[in-house]
Amino acid sequence: MSKFIAKPATTLSGELKIPGDKSISHRSIMLGSLSEGVTKVSGFLEGEDALSTLKAFQAMGVKIEREDDNVTIHGVGIHGLKKPEKPLDLGNSGTSIRLMSGILAAQAFDSELVGDESLSKRPMGRVINPLKDMGAVIQSNDGKPPLKITGGQPLKGIHYDLPVASAQVKSCVLLAGLYADGDTCVTEPAPTRDHTERMLKGLGYDVRVNDNQMCLTGGGKLSATAIQVPSDISSAAFFMVAACIAPKSDITLMGVNINPTRTGVIDILKLMGANLTLSNEREIGGELLADIRIKSSELKGIQIPKALVPLAIDEFPAVFIAAGCAQGETILTGAKELRVKESDRIQVMADGLDILGVKNEVLDDGIKIQGGEFKEPTSIIESHHDHRISMSFAVASLRCAYPIEINGVDNVMTSFPNFVDLANSAGMDITEV
Repeated sequence: MSKFIAKPATTLSGELKIPGDKSISHRSIMLGSLSEGVTKVSGFLEGEDALSTLKAFQAMGVKIEREDDNVTIHGVGIHGLKKPEKPLDLGNSGTSIRLMSGILAAQAFDSELVGDESLSKRPMGRVINPLKDMGAVIQSNDGKPPLKITGGQPLKGIHYDLPVASAQVKSCVLLAGLYADGDTCVTEPAPTRDHTERMLKGLGYDVRVNDNQMCLTGGGKLSATAIQVPSDISSAAFFMVAACIAPKSDITLMGVNINPTRTGVIDILKLMGANLTLSNEREIGGELLADIRIKSSELKGIQIPKALVPLAIDEFPAVFIAAGCAQGETILTGAKELRVKESDRIQVMADGLDILGVKNEVLDDGIKIQGGEFKEPTSIIESHHDHRISMSFAVASLRCAYPIEINGVDNVMTSFPNFVDLANSAGMDITEV
């Protein structure tokens, strides 16, 4: 088990290029594989999660070539996948297993989806239930992986109201809808990331979006195109918070995805008083990008608006560190989803904040954090192999007078392989041992 030793640092500076967006990298492989023609992807995230998706589609007969962050996908069309010779191992990737379930539920062959210890504990009922409504046959381990999907099932379109705002469930149902007879519509209770809809449209598939409902008709085709993956705002969030809390900082994050379904972390940090500005806004391949400049900030505690919760769901571990450095109390509610991520992120972050002497109160669907000074750690922080927990507490070292040790940081490779190098190049002092 590897760990970080993050030593105190006070200065952060430079222009930084964050790796490619993980959500878009996953979808580029899936939809590029199902397209007719050759899809060229640039800026692909070379993290283990996205590579799990890539390897899975290679195992289903898709020719995919990779050179650094450039990927060439020789699409096989909607019905061109072949039966894999063994279970598809998706490692730690919840996005892979949930989205691919929708695609595989419609194939002519049987398949099995497995993952690592962490993924094997994550709930899959949220995708199994609507897929079964469409006619899929799926076996699970009491609602958790491995998933055994029986092929040869004709799917029918459904109108599905999401019980919880979830881009993964929405995407799973829409991807199954590509194969279904008739219309498939998903209605969401709050906006969630819309990369699937955007990419489907970019590949020539008609997706009808009306307020909070997305519909498509099965039986169409996808046409290959070039895809440029912007920098991942979820990964950029660690450096946004780092620059806010560092005593001396001025950094610019280049070409970050500012898709409006993903910018909750920017809005939350601005409400807290972040010195954060956007420039050079542009659109590439249907996605919005901008350069983000952040300087040292005097943060204050806030009540986080519920409307922003689904727009920042992956960024809350970093936001909790910002809250720990803010003046006053920060309150988050309506975020029960955080309890079923790679770890129970509410409890695990609370445990780590306790170790740093930050007062907090865990709620059923959120947390209250009283900002103040970080004290000498009372013990090693356990990340529970959750990459976002690991990186968040590494960032906390910018406001510590003592080194922080963080256990179980191996899964940082899933989303941000060069995190340590990039952080150290900007002025932090992190060692992985």
